This record gives sequence, C-alpha cells and structure tokens, in this order.
Amino acid sequence: MTESLFAESPATSPSPHISQPLAERLRPAHLDDVIGQRQLLGPGMPLRVAFESGRLHSMILWGPPGVGKTTLARLMTQAFDAQFITISAVLGGVKEIREAVERAQAVAAQGRRTVVFVDEVHRFNKSQQDAFLPHVESGLFTFIGATTENPSFEVNSALLSRASVHVLKSLDEAELLSLIERAVQVLACPPFTPAAAKRLAAYADGDARRLLNAVDAAAALAPRGATDIDEPMLERALGEQLRRYDKGGEQFYDVISALHKSVRGSDPDAALYWFARMLDGGVDVRYIARRLIRMASEDIGLADPRALRICLDAAETYERLGSPEGELTLAQAVVFLAVAPKSNAVYSAYKAVRALIKTDGSRPVPLHLRNAPTRLMTDLGYGRDYRYAHDEPGGFAAGVSYLPEGLEEQRFYEPVGRGLELRIAERLTELRRLNAAHQFSQE
Repeated sequence: MTESLFAESPATSPSPHISQPLAERLRPAHLDDVIGQRQLLGPGMPLRVAFESGRLHSMILWGPPGVGKTTLARLMTQAFDAQFITISAVLGGVKEIREAVERAQAVAAQGRRTVVFVDEVHRFNKSQQDAFLPHVESGLFTFIGATTENPSFEVNSALLSRASVHVLKSLDEAELLSLIERAVQVLACPPFTPAAAKRLAAYADGDARRLLNAVDAAAALAPRGATDIDEPMLERALGEQLRRYDKGGEQFYDVISALHKSVRGSDPDAALYWFARMLDGGVDVRYIARRLIRMASEDIGLADPRALRICLDAAETYERLGSPEGELTLAQAVVFLAVAPKSNAVYSAYKAVRALIKTDGSRPVPLHLRNAPTRLMTDLGYGRDYRYAHDEPGGFAAGVSYLPEGLEEQRFYEPVGRGLELRIAERLTELRRLNAAHQFSQE
C-alpha cells in the first residue's frame, strides 16, 4: 500500500467537511498509513514496538515542523483507546494543566488511560513543566511533548529523564512526491507535471503541512478544464516567494554561492546583502546558520578560532529568539566571518589526509602508541618506550614519531601567514627544529 504521512486510505477515510484544511483531511487513521519516520516506525523500531507491545510510554517527539508529531500522538492514543488531551504551550498554562489532570482522574476511575499531548512544549517555563512530574510518575497519564527545539536545552532535566526522546526527520523528496499524489486524488484536481511536483517538493523543504497548503492553493487556482498543473500555475498560486527564492531551482544555489564567496572575499557589505536576500526569499533561517558554521571552519579556521564559536552562539541565540529578533545575531556572525582573517589550511589538510587514507590502506598502530590494559599486552610490548610528553622539557617529546611505521613524514597542515596561524606557524617551526636536532644527536 502506498503510504502517506497525512493520508488515509480511501477505504477507511471518512467524508471530511470541505472546510477542513487539506492536512487535516489527509491525517492518517492507521499507523500503516504513515509515510516516513522509518527510523521510528519500521520493523523493530521504538515506536513500532510500543504500538505492537501495548506499552505506551511518555516521550518527547523532536523534529522540524510538518513531519507528523501530532499525527503520531493521535495514532498512539487511538491504538490504546486512551483519552486524548491536547495542550498548546503557546496558548495554555497552569490552568489548562490542572484541567487535564482533573479529566485524567475522571476517566482513570473508569479504568481508561489518558494521553496528555503538549505541543511546543519548549514554550512552557520550568514551573509549568514541573507541574507534569508527579502525574507522570504516578501513572495518571502518559505525557507526550512535541518540540522543534533541542530538548536537551529546552526541556527540564527532571521531565526529560522520565520520557524517551524520539527524533523525527524531515520528509525526503520521494515521500513528498507521494504525498502530492495522494492529495491530488483527494482533491480530484489535475495532476502536477513532474517538474512542478519536484519544484513544489523542494519548496516544502521536508514540511508536509507546508506542502499540502501549497497543493491546496494551486488546485484552487487551476483553470477550469486544465489537464495538469504546471510550473507557471504553481508560481501564480504561491506568489512571489516561490519565484524569488526557489530551493529547487538554480537561483537558490546561486544566492548561497554569492553569500559564501562574499564572506570568503572579505566583503561584509556584499555578505550582508546576500544574507538579507536569503531571508527575504523565505529560506529556512536554520539552513543559513548551518552554512555559516561551515564557513567558519572551511574559510577562517584557526586564523581566528573565535569565528566558529560566534556562529554556534548565533545559531543558538536564533533558536531562543526566533525571527525576526534572532536574525540580527546571524547578521553579526556574517559580518565577523567576512572581516576575519582567512585560512583554509585545516580544510585542505583534512581533505589531503582523507585522500591518503583511501589509497594507503590501514597501517597498524606502532607498538609504543598502543594501550596496554592487560599483562599480556604489556609482555607483547604494547606501550613500550612511550615517552610521556608532560615529563619532557617544554612538554614536548622531541624526535618521537606518531605516524605508522613505514609512512614517511607528512605535512598535511601548513598554516597560512594570517591571524592566529602566524603564531601557530612559529610554534610548528620550533617543534620541527627540536625534532631535527634530536635526530641529529642520535646519528
């Protein structure tokens, strides 16, 4: 059976009211209807086992928007014939939690279980999250929290320790295309051309809800008598955002390239311009943050190690503030990257050593570098003649080779003459001088 994240098989689908959002009309009625999340729902996987064993447990569902967190919570409730209570952490508070407890107590007296589903659980403060603890511990209800944020930072450790964390992934292109086909069947609208469908899947960027809203809009605007929905129709339906910043098209990659090359070229004004263009075009801000983190290592590296920390801090700040406030911290990171001294020395060294390992094979670890946790290993010479650097003059064991035997001395990393790598180069020059002097004294 073709599976779909939000789709119900025609045989089991109720006749939805026409005013319902398409995503709601296509929400699965059975676990086997769910597309994606095979890492959780495949044979032997955690949530599949929970369904099949009848052991419902408290959990945190962590994943990006539109990947089925609410759907899975509802399906689990149905599978265990439990009362389903949903609380929005954006709109709710202690009052809603208290009401949920009272409702759970009422049905518990009848021998029925309750699932309390908290959407955007990271929006609850510590005291609100703590309010669930005694009832989770007593078994009054099963707690399911949904979040787009890292629960390690946003969910209290006490609550986190009582819930399993399940990570949901964005839908891939094949899954999104399958969802388009099912939506077309339900809407009884013209099919999308292959090019339009792929572009629509790219626009959705792994978010099934976003995809279905776009399908609904395009179907509503399809001309009477149209035999298919092509790219021009899709552009008219989705408007300027799709035209200006199409993740499935060439412009998306061109703008990313322009930002990266402006940073590498040390032009903060151009870098800010392309950064703003990406925001204006509707790109996922977290994607920009990931690209900036990569630039910090690829193009600045050890010339200014602060760049990586600044990008990581900017990404974390954005997670806490969201848009538009958090975008300023990313703009700050963009400017810092652009004006920082540049070095690709570590990047080049990493590529070089990877290339060598692919062609050179797996050489054994020299005996003096091996660990010797047992008497037998000591007797075999493991760790023999190892020189502990901290006991050596200057904390450096001159003349020791740390590469496999038979492998000639390598110079993968060569610092550039900019930023902190100036000092690193001086240090390496001195260490190499000490090595050479030691070797000369042994001859």
